[in-house]
Amino acid sequence: MYKENRRFQRTEALLGSEAMNKLQNSCVIVVGLGAVGGYALEALARSGIGKLILVDFDIVEESNINRQILALSSTIGKSKTAIAKERVLQINPDCLVETKETFVNADTLDSLLQYEPDMVVDAIDALNPKCCLIEELYKREIPFISSMGAALKTNPACIKFAKLSNSKNCSLARFIRKRLKKRGVDISQIDCVFSDEQTELSENAIFRDEESTNTEISAGQRGRIRNTLGSLPTITAIFGLTIANQVILKLSRKQEN
Repeated sequence: MYKENRRFQRTEALLGSEAMNKLQNSCVIVVGLGAVGGYALEALARSGIGKLILVDFDIVEESNINRQILALSSTIGKSKTAIAKERVLQINPDCLVETKETFVNADTLDSLLQYEPDMVVDAIDALNPKCCLIEELYKREIPFISSMGAALKTNPACIKFAKLSNSKNCSLARFIRKRLKKRGVDISQIDCVFSDEQTELSENAIFRDEESTNTEISAGQRGRIRNTLGSLPTITAIFGLTIANQVILKLSRKQEN
């Protein structure tokens, strides 16, 4: 049932009361609360989404502050899911918020997807868990939008929302396309946000951050340290907001059961 709320009256003025009702009765899972996922969550919370499931296993680090909306001097060392939940409830106290401080892999997907979401935001930046999530969402026919690589990009005009099969000039998308094809996933059916900007890397753009806890994880165990990529707060934010915009439009137009 639609609940009138002055917090969202400008959204309702644009989309209509029926659309607001759909948003308020929608469940969205946001997987990854970093640079892209944090901004996607911010917009979804401010759109009046009724239920949000927040998934991340990490804590805030000082190096996150240049691009992550949840990262502040006061939040360093704190759980991203806990910070995100508090922020969402400050924006919309009526939102039902659940947190899953867990890593996404084959063993945790059933628990995660038990919520039967209307939409999933994939903002994972590690290749193995990302492919695992995409493959499972595809098999279960759960609508989702996946973020490709926002690091090393500087031109916002090159950011696109399209099918994964149409992505280009993105090394993360290239690896994902290759893996998903091997697993029988039709990449022409996968919605994603990517940048087709051709980048010329400086020698300082890719480095090894020895103090970071940012590592690949497989089967619940931390593995190799990944190279850290330079990134801008503007580009990562636009990625997240573009994803959120598509989620809002898709959910507000969904057919009633």
